[in-house]
Amino acid sequence: MELIYIIAAFLAGFIALRCKLPPLVGFLVAGFALNTAGYTSTPVLTTLADLGVTLLLFTIGLKLDVKTLLAKEIWGGATLHNLLTTGLFTLALLILKQLGIGMMADLEVAQLALLGFALSFSSTVFAIKVLQEKGELNATYGTLAIGILVMQDIFAVIFLTVSTGKIPEITALALFALPLLRPSLFKILDRAGHGEMLVLYGIFLALVTGAGLFELVGMKADLGALIMGMMLAAHPKSSEMSKSLFNLKELLLVCFFLNIGLAEQPTLDGLLMALLLMVMLPLKGILYYVIFNLFRYRVRTSLLGTLTLFNYSEFGLIVGGLAYKMGMLPGSFLVAIAIAVSLSFLIAAPLNSLGHRLYKDASKWLKEFEPEKLNASDRLIDLGDKQILILGMGRIGSGAYDELVETYGNNIIGVETREDSVLQHQEEGRHVIHGDATDPDFWARVISKQNIKLILLAMPHSHANSFALEQIRERNYQGQIAAIAKYSDEEQELTALGVDAAFNIYQEAGSGFARHVCEHLTPQIKSN
Repeated sequence: MELIYIIAAFLAGFIALRCKLPPLVGFLVAGFALNTAGYTSTPVLTTLADLGVTLLLFTIGLKLDVKTLLAKEIWGGATLHNLLTTGLFTLALLILKQLGIGMMADLEVAQLALLGFALSFSSTVFAIKVLQEKGELNATYGTLAIGILVMQDIFAVIFLTVSTGKIPEITALALFALPLLRPSLFKILDRAGHGEMLVLYGIFLALVTGAGLFELVGMKADLGALIMGMMLAAHPKSSEMSKSLFNLKELLLVCFFLNIGLAEQPTLDGLLMALLLMVMLPLKGILYYVIFNLFRYRVRTSLLGTLTLFNYSEFGLIVGGLAYKMGMLPGSFLVAIAIAVSLSFLIAAPLNSLGHRLYKDASKWLKEFEPEKLNASDRLIDLGDKQILILGMGRIGSGAYDELVETYGNNIIGVETREDSVLQHQEEGRHVIHGDATDPDFWARVISKQNIKLILLAMPHSHANSFALEQIRERNYQGQIAAIAKYSDEEQELTALGVDAAFNIYQEAGSGFARHVCEHLTPQIKSN
């Protein structure tokens, strides 16, 4: 049976990709189609889906700065949104009850509040998947959205603990000693190499040390995986470990999205109730935008952050299932919530794909703050009088920076999205500033003397480089542009967009290696 699921997922995902939609839309549709054909989820599929979510949260933890959660924009914004959304949804559901619409008539106010609370959450899996596909996980709005989602996960843990009466074991206090293991975990990571042992160590940390240990003491397993990832985030190899787990995690998440469609057999009443819940979804989005705007983020950050979180969460299914077992909600609501979650994914996916275009249109009539009043992470960026600009200061960008310094001196500036990386570069003597090169407002907000003669697009994701290139061209930049690509089709796409030179990093690595050998070893070999 699992073979049929694989075939259906591949075909539907491929069709979605060809239609310029995220593949996860195809996976959801495949799940619905299989459900309609009489197929149901299997224990194997459910287990693989759970593993995918656990690995996802672990890899997010590897990239998450704990200080992010302490920002008032994160904990304050998440708390305010949860309270307001729950209250507003409860009021809307109460109005439906008074009108005698759908399945609401027989529910008590407490049950409506519980349903409103369940619908106030956004999907961590969906949002992060979308951010990764767009290559904007470290963008300002991406960091904001992830912080909100982590806080929502914490709220979920508290709710599940209180509602089930399942108090963590006394041994859970030992979890506070986990930071003491950090030096040992770091040493093992140093010696884990770069191949299969690195992947296996990551799986061990996520599933055993993180999820397994937390579940053993009565805590939420996924939270354990997230915290374990956060403990390793400061290690230099954390990014490499995250990348090594990427393909495995993506494959397992296919099972997650299939499972959503296979969760419940659709019914007419459930579908009608789900449609009513979908009508309420814009209220949730409006509240996100208003709260982000309250913290003085730019229109782009507020809008794209809202679109990322513009969905219902699979957590609603967990709350619904728990309430059903406790006799607080009828089973028919599980169907309605499952359909609503799936429909919200189907709507949010294309909206996120069109996010930048929607921002361009909306920015014409949405009011922007004065530059000096903006949130600190959204203010003007000063390039000074530099003449070479490197966008993306990862390993390739850093290497290019150091090489160009030898030729052009201190006439170079780098731009990086991760603040911790910016600080590290600055400590190492490089002139690097914090900024999001995929931001359509980036170039309009730059303070410079228009001296930039050469721009290097060195971001790891082709989508990000392509989008940055489009923004540069739209602003009539007259200098030269070079960009990196991982695959030949990406190289061709960049060339078609007008880049002056596109470099395939794998081919260039081989050429560079050969040049390095000839320059340093000067082998005495006769040519034929």
